[in-house]
Amino acid sequence: MNVIYILWLRQLKRSSRSRARIIGSFGQPLLFLLAFGFGFGPVYRRAGQGSYIQFLAPGVISMSILFTSIFAGIEVIWDRQFGFLKETLVAPVPRVLIMIGRTLGGATVATLQGMAVFLICLVVGFRVSAFHLLPLALLYMMLTAVLFTAVGTALASVLPDFQGFQLVMNFMIMPIFFLSGALFPLTNVPRAMSIIAGLDPLSYSVDGMRYSMIGVAHFGASLDLAVLGVVTAALLVLGGYLFSKIQI
Repeated sequence: MNVIYILWLRQLKRSSRSRARIIGSFGQPLLFLLAFGFGFGPVYRRAGQGSYIQFLAPGVISMSILFTSIFAGIEVIWDRQFGFLKETLVAPVPRVLIMIGRTLGGATVATLQGMAVFLICLVVGFRVSAFHLLPLALLYMMLTAVLFTAVGTALASVLPDFQGFQLVMNFMIMPIFFLSGALFPLTNVPRAMSIIAGLDPLSYSVDGMRYSMIGVAHFGASLDLAVLGVVTAALLVLGGYLFSKIQI
């Protein structure tokens, strides 16, 4: 446990030092909140669905956690290219513990950023209607952060360099976000899209946070929590296995 704590603290400090990246990462959530929230707000309201900001904010929070978590995991490629990873892997500890420590550090930063984006949402007009469920929202944030940091670590363990990262962004990460129901309700969508959304782990994160903040859910809070818990555990195992096979 001491090894995990030390690596968690090291990764947390390292990620926190990248101020430019942290500040820059707020640009995309702000763009979605302002452009989509106020741009499509009148259309959403005329359709009888109420405030679009209320619907959109939990999805934007999930989006910020998704991208921060993935980039935290992808840092493994950077460390491998510049030799920092070799210094860590030669330590007399199991590689799985190294992976868990790095994952928890990156997930902590992603969770803190999700909380910061939540505060930004409050500033632009979002209002929580279920204050007693906010601790549950924090749990969803943490599970989402751990899940996608583990995904990033698993991807970084098999990608030799940053050349393939753009491919991953275009054909994996962006579809995960856009098909999660973060931007539109999943009710009455075509059956094919409904099936894809049901296979998307971010859908359950968005749905869980939407339930815990405004009391609206598509899948149900229990299913959201169960799916996120199982998928997070599975990806931690997969990420740990792939990380243990890294050649340096």
